[in-house]
Amino acid sequence: MKKRLQFSILCLILAVGAFSQNPPKFGIEFSGFVKTDVLWDSRQTTAIREGHFLLFPLNEVPDAHGEDINAVPNFNMLSIQTRLHGKIFGPDALGAKTSGVIEGEFFGHSDGDVNGFRLRHAFIKLNWDNAQLIVGQNWHPLFITTSFPEVVSFNTGAPFLPFSRNPQIAFTQNVGDIGVTLTAISQRDFVSNGPEGGSSRYLRNAGLPALNLKLEFQTENKEQGTAFQAGISGNYQVLKPRLATNNNLKTNNTTSGLIGLAYFKVKVPELTIKAMGIYGQDMFNLTMLGGYAVKEIDPMTDQEKYTPYTTFSVWTDLQTNGTKWQFGLFGGYSKNLGTTDDIVGAKYVRGADIAYLYRISPRVIYNTGKFRFAPEIEYTVAAYGNPESDGTVTNEKEIGNLRLLLGIYYFF
Repeated sequence: MKKRLQFSILCLILAVGAFSQNPPKFGIEFSGFVKTDVLWDSRQTTAIREGHFLLFPLNEVPDAHGEDINAVPNFNMLSIQTRLHGKIFGPDALGAKTSGVIEGEFFGHSDGDVNGFRLRHAFIKLNWDNAQLIVGQNWHPLFITTSFPEVVSFNTGAPFLPFSRNPQIAFTQNVGDIGVTLTAISQRDFVSNGPEGGSSRYLRNAGLPALNLKLEFQTENKEQGTAFQAGISGNYQVLKPRLATNNNLKTNNTTSGLIGLAYFKVKVPELTIKAMGIYGQDMFNLTMLGGYAVKEIDPMTDQEKYTPYTTFSVWTDLQTNGTKWQFGLFGGYSKNLGTTDDIVGAKYVRGADIAYLYRISPRVIYNTGKFRFAPEIEYTVAAYGNPESDGTVTNEKEIGNLRLLLGIYYFF
């Protein structure tokens, strides 16, 4: 029944889209692409959707004879990134230009739902002369939509940069070339970890949205083909991992995390250079290394206190600006800096036994008409070791994975 409903919705979307080649003043205009990824990994990996969204290679697991069970290559072909984007046009309201976006893909909601149609974006936008309001599900404000890696891989550079879409309310005030944005954020598809696994309940039970403040400067000279952009952003989030102890006693203990981020983009006629640095606590919900752990347990009441993991990450991306041929190179590094206090209990963290990660990824993109042919090499290394009581990792050993990827697109 679910599959029939999804098919009916898709048919309706395509039928409406057929009339959107010349969009009316009020209505909806559809676009998107059909994409197939052909991928090969040199070993088993930590990834989602049957290996499509790659994070890092799995650690060695010796068998009875000491051979690494995970040293086995993996091959797959998937078209689940195929996407439909609907841009909505509407009448003015409250003195602002109004618009909206609905976007979905066939990535599914879980590994058991691969090929399922899922919501990516759904938001409304009000634009005044010097201000903007967005309400709905959109990219997390730490994912900079105007300055992110142009890699072929669907991970878009994760886990070296924040990757998350969230329900939110974002207000931007522009003063000349400077924009200030304040955003209140909840969680839906990209969630925090905790005693009951990945869930949005830990943020919801804290009773407060996550908050983000961003300051951005950008300027552009279209005649010369140059542009410059730079910004900083701060993020604060509070989680309540439990409502009651194992002794059935109410608990109000929370854990919080602060994140700071800085980025820039420079564009000249031949080349675009982007870079970002991020330092912060509990970045599990951003598809990065990190999380939090139990630092104290009351033996009488089972009340727990928590300590966040701190993560540092940097990346850069270079790409030529040709229309037919484009050449690019991505590089990223991420470091687990451990916890503020010693860990005595459970860990709710991604990469607890990883000291650091790095990746280098060259690519070639060939465009002709609405067709794109894009091969990419992605070499990712995870340094696995022994977790210490302060969350750091020692005696690390580098484990590498080579991914060969070919992305084939048709845009419409």
